[in-house]
Amino acid sequence: MTGVRRSFLCLAGVAVAVSALPPVASAQTYPARPVRIIVPFAAGGPTDVIARMIAHKLSDRWNKQIFVENIPAGASNVGTAAAAKAPPDGYTLVVVTTGFVINPSLYAKLSYDPIKDFAPITLVADSPHVLVVHPSLPVSSVKELVDLVKASPGRYTYASPGTGQSGQLAAELFKRTLGLDLGHVPYNGAAPAIMSAIGAHTPIAFVALPSAAASIKDGTLRALAVTGSKRSAAFPDVPTMAEAGIPDQESVFIEGILFPAGTPKAIIDLWYREVARIVTLPGVREGLTALSFEPVVNTPEEFGSWIKAQIPRWADVIRDANIQRFE
Repeated sequence: MTGVRRSFLCLAGVAVAVSALPPVASAQTYPARPVRIIVPFAAGGPTDVIARMIAHKLSDRWNKQIFVENIPAGASNVGTAAAAKAPPDGYTLVVVTTGFVINPSLYAKLSYDPIKDFAPITLVADSPHVLVVHPSLPVSSVKELVDLVKASPGRYTYASPGTGQSGQLAAELFKRTLGLDLGHVPYNGAAPAIMSAIGAHTPIAFVALPSAAASIKDGTLRALAVTGSKRSAAFPDVPTMAEAGIPDQESVFIEGILFPAGTPKAIIDLWYREVARIVTLPGVREGLTALSFEPVVNTPEEFGSWIKAQIPRWADVIRDANIQRFE
């Protein structure tokens, strides 16, 4: 993902870029009725919180109800499929995470095509994965951890939120790059993976930064590196993998929004412009930072190109790690 950040519009220039777009004449009467934002996860998680931030701001601005519907089933596939099958009239959209570009290679059968069935709008926010260790582990850097694991092949294990989840794939990319013999212990979600690392049952973990933020802050876990192209604003003292001497490890946990394919371009552009405006608002930026996310925005075309590039990238990691596909 080394080129992801370079394709983002600089937030400082978002207002200029958005104001330069032509008026959306055919969308002037939109929305005429409530708009549904599908969140294919349970309520209360970061995707849900971010979706509700956007829904609240646009409900106030448009004086129309923008509501969130949670469909937490099938590793996000059920809710995503529901969005794909919705009428392409601008009244249903879906918030997706990094799983959207992983699942096509992880599941043998999907009831939607991530390219053909959707019209990208924009990324909203992202956060890197983070490599954390239990404080008892005698390492304070990625290099020291690599040396420790190489000195005792097969002895150490890492926790992740589950088989095929983005945390595991970030770890497998790390393992592949360095040729490490490091066992994987999958858990059913980030919380139990983090608890396992805190308890030193699996003294190493790869998770999305928002999931580990509290444990890093209270010192129950030690962060060695993040997988973003730059340091996290929430943890400026934690180096990137590249700074730690291991390049080409970029992986981010994203929040992005999509319409069903065939949605009028005028409506797509309207949503892009509005989201670009919303993420620059101080209250929203502070809210995202509190979740250990950073606001980002790219055009529908850039977001579409990112999706197309990431699907084969993670397919290679899944294949090389011999991760079995789910039926």
